[in-house]
Amino acid sequence: MDCLRVTTAAMLATLSVIIWFHSTAQADEPPRKQQEAVFIERLLGQMTLEEKVGQLTQLGMKVTPTGPVVDTQGRQNIGIAEVGSLLGVYGAEQTRQLQREAVQNSRLHIPLLFSFDVIHGFRTVFPVPLAEASAWDPDLSQRTARAAAVEATASGLHWTFAPMVDIARDPRWGRVVEGAGEDPFLGAALAASRVRGFRGTGFPDTSTILSTAKHFVGYGAAEGGRDYNTTEMSQRTLREVYLPPFHAAVQAGVDTIMPGFNEIDSTPMHADRTLLKGTLRDEWGFQGLVISDYNGVVELMHHGVASTTREAARLAFRATVDIDMVGGAYAAELPVLVRSGQLPPPLLDDAVRRVLQTKQRLGLFEDPYRYSDPAREKALTLSPQTRALAREAAQKSIVLLKNDGFLLPLPKNMRKLVVVGALANNAPSTLGSWPAAGRADESITVLEGIKRAVTPATDVVYIPGASPESNDISGIGEALRVASDADVVVAVIGETADMSGEARSRASLDLPGAQNALVTQMQSTGKPVVVVLMNGRPLAIPALDRQVPAIIEAWFLGSEMGHAVADVLFGDVNPSGKLPITFPRAVGQIPLYHAHKSTGRPPHKSKKYTSKYFDEEWTPLYPFGHGLSYTTFTYGAPKLSKRQLTFDETLTVQVEVRNSGQRTGEETVQLYLRQNVASITRPVRTLRGFSKVRIAPGETQTVEFSLDQDDFALLGDKLLRFVEMGTFQVFVGGSSSTENGASFEVMTSAQLPGQHSAIPRLLRESARR
Repeated sequence: MDCLRVTTAAMLATLSVIIWFHSTAQADEPPRKQQEAVFIERLLGQMTLEEKVGQLTQLGMKVTPTGPVVDTQGRQNIGIAEVGSLLGVYGAEQTRQLQREAVQNSRLHIPLLFSFDVIHGFRTVFPVPLAEASAWDPDLSQRTARAAAVEATASGLHWTFAPMVDIARDPRWGRVVEGAGEDPFLGAALAASRVRGFRGTGFPDTSTILSTAKHFVGYGAAEGGRDYNTTEMSQRTLREVYLPPFHAAVQAGVDTIMPGFNEIDSTPMHADRTLLKGTLRDEWGFQGLVISDYNGVVELMHHGVASTTREAARLAFRATVDIDMVGGAYAAELPVLVRSGQLPPPLLDDAVRRVLQTKQRLGLFEDPYRYSDPAREKALTLSPQTRALAREAAQKSIVLLKNDGFLLPLPKNMRKLVVVGALANNAPSTLGSWPAAGRADESITVLEGIKRAVTPATDVVYIPGASPESNDISGIGEALRVASDADVVVAVIGETADMSGEARSRASLDLPGAQNALVTQMQSTGKPVVVVLMNGRPLAIPALDRQVPAIIEAWFLGSEMGHAVADVLFGDVNPSGKLPITFPRAVGQIPLYHAHKSTGRPPHKSKKYTSKYFDEEWTPLYPFGHGLSYTTFTYGAPKLSKRQLTFDETLTVQVEVRNSGQRTGEETVQLYLRQNVASITRPVRTLRGFSKVRIAPGETQTVEFSLDQDDFALLGDKLLRFVEMGTFQVFVGGSSSTENGASFEVMTSAQLPGQHSAIPRLLRESARR
């Protein structure tokens, strides 16, 4: 293999550059930044064309869950010393060994980048992102991302392909589990927080991991909720709904961007120069890396915009996709494209320079092994502090959907507690999709959590009864017999972890398997039934809502799932989660989301010719922002600082929130905005603020929000931001369905700078943190 033949002259030349870099780094002149730039240019100047292309090639070291097997044994064809990065390898010892092979056996001794999908934790698994979004807590998202970065970097990783910031309004799409739900304001806040968490104190701290905002852009709007499918949307929808979380991530300092598998306006994202170059790099000023999704460059042929891998590589590279993940198109075709004049050498150098600068920021030229420390790995993996954070995150991610008669919380001391449902004892499913290095044997199941929480006198009896993976009802009879003399039945039902995630689209949102039949039989006993849902997407459960008095949405909560669910079931923790995505009554209502438009014939129960269904309600089962507590909160009317203002003035909105119940609780106060009349149609309400407050029984707190021209603006003619004078309404409450509102009037109009609608106020706040 050529990469193993290192000439003495070449080695000495490279060593002279590295020695020069080390010596001048200690000097006062020139400044360190200039030294680093000179080092990169000298290194770039020594590289052959093939060596440059190698830096733009990522090799998969094992079968990964990100796509079809393209080259699982790539080392037989391409040596690791010939590429710039590896996917799918972790572990301090293993990465050190592979790094040594790359550095020692490559002509210029350029270190590798090790990458992995660290989506919601590493060895300690946190709630799946959709669950964590239910906490409505950007600080929590930053802390869990920080903890994931600490564990992952201790295992030799430099780079994660997270956060996924796709807005998704169709729960049939399996990857809804990986994002923050349906709203761009909430999604942007959480995107920025996770980027800051992955970064930590920043380079060259060895716990800083490169972050990747994916999948740019619109991937979550796949038609029919079918993964990898095409997307259709207007430019206004693109800029108002789908781009804001990416812009927030860029403002927060995200290191890399990954294009989606989708197309927009008939152009696949991996070839979309308008968005990748025009919007991302030129308009937003993004200077980081763009890496393809798994085999995304080659798949341009399947899209039908390229007939050969050479043409696919040319299209992707001209769209400023720097690195080809696993597909091999760049390695095979870029040298030919450059030598034939179809790609200019300076364009190639720009991409290679970005890769080398990234490795330099990580400190890998000074010490290629600085992330591969077995002692650090042992000390920081699955620490008590990280598990405690996982439990806290899981507790805050739980949403109480229903609690008739305040059945919950349950007493810890009872005669007989029956637990049914195969998911109650399914450890792998507690981890959800993309569990990274998480291990099922280190996770607490719901059944185990319940057993640990109750008193010794309580008899906990477990009967699976039914499974989401089978229509077999033979086990329901035994569950019915055992439950007939129970004090309470807890039914843990929903989806297995592998029913959500990539390539896991569903045509139905019903409970899979025989689980509905199981709950029906449990309810027939006349005993109180509490349902705990485990799932990675909203489910259509109107029958369940009618049948049982209490429903907990527990999602997939990670390593500490069982403890957290028990904490809420038995009242050690008062649930405070709010839905980040709408729950429909039926799959036929999709897409169903809170920021929808009105129509010329708004729905009306008693009028036939209005926008509704004749066989189903038009309203959601549980609206965006919904979530109950073991206490109650009473809202006062919103108080506005003024009723009339000019476009450039700031409006202050205050609301008093009183805990009118008997327990201390946390409430996420939500503010929504609507412009009643404008030159273009506007959503019936858009989220423009949220604040989580902790309130003691009988206490009243005043929550304050500020609104300014960025909130009032719309995208007008030529998609330019414009504030139009007119009447606005604010709504403040505990969910998007609140009618607790007030009106004000903006008296003047004005055009604002910029073409995007990326919630600039939120971006300014994120950039300051």
